[in-house]
Parts: sequence; C-alpha cells; structure tokens
Amino acid sequence: MKINWKGLLSASLLIAITNSSWAENSVKQPLTLTSCYIEGIRQQVQCGTLVTPENYEKPDGVKIDINFVLLPAIDNSQEKHPLMFLAGGPGQAATELASHIFRGFNEIRKTRDLILIDQRGTGQSHPLQCEDSLEIDPYTSIPEDFALTDIEQCLAQLTGDLSQYNSENSIRDFEAVRAALGHQQVHIYGGSYGTRAGLVYMRMFPNSLKSVVLDSVGPIEVPIGLFGKSAEQSFIKLVENCQNELSCAAQYPELANEFAAITNKLSQAPVTVEIDHPRLGTNTAFIISKDKFISTIQMQLYSMETRSLVPLLIHQAYLGNYKPLAGVIAQSEGGMGIYIALHFNIVCNEDYPRISAGMKADDADNNFAKGMSLTMVGKVCAVWPKYQPSDDFYQTVSADIPTLIMSGALDPVTPASNGEKSDAHLPNSHHIISKNNAHIVASTACGIKIVNEFLEQQTPKELDESCLEEIPDESFMVGLNGGAAQVTPSAMPTKAKE
Repeated sequence: MKINWKGLLSASLLIAITNSSWAENSVKQPLTLTSCYIEGIRQQVQCGTLVTPENYEKPDGVKIDINFVLLPAIDNSQEKHPLMFLAGGPGQAATELASHIFRGFNEIRKTRDLILIDQRGTGQSHPLQCEDSLEIDPYTSIPEDFALTDIEQCLAQLTGDLSQYNSENSIRDFEAVRAALGHQQVHIYGGSYGTRAGLVYMRMFPNSLKSVVLDSVGPIEVPIGLFGKSAEQSFIKLVENCQNELSCAAQYPELANEFAAITNKLSQAPVTVEIDHPRLGTNTAFIISKDKFISTIQMQLYSMETRSLVPLLIHQAYLGNYKPLAGVIAQSEGGMGIYIALHFNIVCNEDYPRISAGMKADDADNNFAKGMSLTMVGKVCAVWPKYQPSDDFYQTVSADIPTLIMSGALDPVTPASNGEKSDAHLPNSHHIISKNNAHIVASTACGIKIVNEFLEQQTPKELDESCLEEIPDESFMVGLNGGAAQVTPSAMPTKAKE
C-alpha cells in the first residue's frame, strides 16, 4: 500500500569547523555559473552549481552539487546587497519556486539580485525523494492506509549519508554559495521552515548577514509538528469571521456543528462517492476518510484565498456532496513540491525527539484534528534513521542583526506566539502581526512593500505598516456558482454514491 504522503505532510508544514577558516576554504570550491531559462520566466537568468562536501568534517570525502539560480536585478547599477531566499518545508526546493518569487518579489527585484538555493536534499542538490509519493492517487488513497513497508521502500531509494542532510549543513552550503559569489554580506528572507534555517544562519554566520526577514516563524524553541492547537485556533477564527459576515452567517449558521457531524460520521467509516476524474473525465471512486477530510481542510487554512472555500466545503460535505472537496484536491494533484525524505530526515531528528508525551497530549487537546498530526509523523519517525544534531543546534539565537519578523494572525501552523519568542531574544528586531493574513505575510503586496522598505532602511522599528489596515477582512464563498473565490469545474456537483 502506497503511503498518503500529503496527509502526513499536512501534519508536520513547516543539522566542525570554525566559521572563519571554513569561509576561506569555501571560495576554492568549484563554481559554475551560466545563463539559462527557467520554466515560467521568459527572460534569461543565471543557473549555478557549487560543489561542497557531503560531510564538512571530511572535506576531501564525498562531494555533492548544490544547485542555485540568480534572478538578476532589473536595475543593478546601484549594486545593492542581494537577497537570499530560504525556502520552507522543510523540503521545498527554492529554484522550483523561481517563477513565483520572480513575480511576487518583483518590487524587491527592481534593484537587487535574488539568490535561490536548493537546500541539500531538494531540487537538484542531491534530492532525497520517495518516488512512490509522486504516483499517489489522491482520490483513492487515505492517510489511514499508512504502513511501515512504505517507509522501508522509501528509504531503499535513497543514497548518501542521511545524517549529513540536516539544517546546519544546509546553512554551510548557503554560506559557501555566498562566499563563492563574492558577496561580503547578503540579506536573507526565510518563510515558514525557512525562518528556522534563517535563525540557524544567524547563529552560525552572523557576520555574513546584512539583515534578516523572518516570515511566519518556526523558532528553534518550538518543535515542528506541534500544530494541533494552532490549527484549531485558526479554524475557530475562520468560523468566527464567517459568523461575523452577514452572507456567510446566513448561508452557514451551523458551520462548527456541521464540521463536528462530518468528522463523527467519517470516524465510523470512510465514504466512497463516484466522480468524473478532474483530468481524464473517467468515472472514478473518491474515498473520503476522517483524516483525509480534516487534513484537506487544514491545508486550506494556510492562505486567505483557500480559506474562503472552507465553509462551502464543509457545508456541502455535510449535505453529502463531496465533489467540491474532490475539486480542491484536484487543484493540488501535482503534489506539494516537498522532497519527502528530506522533510522527514530533518523533522524526525531535529524536532520529533524533543516532543515529550506531555507536549503531545497538550497539543492533541483540541476540537479540530486532535492528535492526528503527531500520531502519523511518530510512526514515520519510529523507523527513520537517526542522527544527533550538534550541541549548539538548539541554542537560542540572539544575534544583533536588523531583523523584521512577520506573522499572520490567522496562521494555522506558525502562530504569532512563535514570532514573539524570537522577537524576545533578538536585540534589533521588530514583530509585525497582520490580522488579516494567514501563512506567509509576504504573499501580499502590503507584505512585500514592508519587506522592501526594511531592506532599504534597515530600521525594523520605524517601518510604515499602515497598508496592513487596508487588507480586507476574510470573505467567503456562499454558493457553488460564485462568491469570494472560484471553484473549478471539477468541483461542481455530480451524481454521488455512498
């Protein structure tokens, strides 16, 4: 049985040598840099590869290629410090986000280069991926089908010393790229897990950083995977916002009760309905289990656009129509862009061992997903190969670097309380909480505007945040044929069989 990796991942997104002597040696590593084209970007950019040691304590041993892309500034005459992008996950490949960053960070790219590096274990930097995960049928697979044989099959596909594919070595790679490109300092932007990587960078190589942006923070002090409480609070706020909007309240007056009724029903047995395959048009069995339903709803809580669909998805499922849910799943059928093995290699060694039984019980004390997330991740981590992070890895970061911290008040995985933890220890930081944002504040034009001003001024406490007040409150789709968002044709009702 192939594992439903997406269900597991919704539970968990979201390691020597001295700094000085190592940085000098890194410049001597082979570097290639050529002009190239990236999918989704019409203009020419630069693609690069840097050869680094797999194990930095064995510099003459096995080598790996670190892949990166440079998005050149529209106007590079000002020679500003570049911005290095640290991707999320853990397990996202930054270069695979290039077209999105090219458009979304356009204001920043006007005057400074952007550096996108595939973290080791992702993209073209010795990828750690479970190929079966790319072949999963999202309509018939359910998280409850998990079996240890799936993990064994995944591990059998991997090459390299897994203990070396950790957060600290990833930052050593990033630092090597910085030095090889000849930049004395760079700005860094980290989103979600990228903030964890950014904090590690701040601790290991503070002199290399001009400034830091931490967007939707995963602090060192909070293990990745404790999402039960934050997801519940995000869902509660969604329900409250729905009830505070006249059209949503009129259409879905019993939203919370309907959600509870569906989950209770699915906990008894999965439901199977017949749908037309969204791509092929063929008759397809669509299986909905409790965990699949909750994990799908949880994923929609990440962005304001998909949050607008949640009341409709719940209400239609309550009425026995699961076709809108199938439509939402179809939109992400191509995958989550996560290198699964790298994801679990980090989470199972750097985070999960720090989660005590008491922490698990407290996190599971919620009325949304209960303990689903950590239960499934725990099964994976029980058999995943172990390594020991360095003694310094869990050290609280207190580097005196200009740092902008941003949180969305509706975030289901990195709540504003996470940002407060980092802000309390960083002497030159400022924490912005956007009341009408979920995960990743820089996904909005306002967020990018604030980031760009910060990069220019380097004064985190003196930024113009007024545009945050202009971001509209949540709005919701109140019918299958229109509203705050659009439903794909595959989400329209068809004949159902339960």
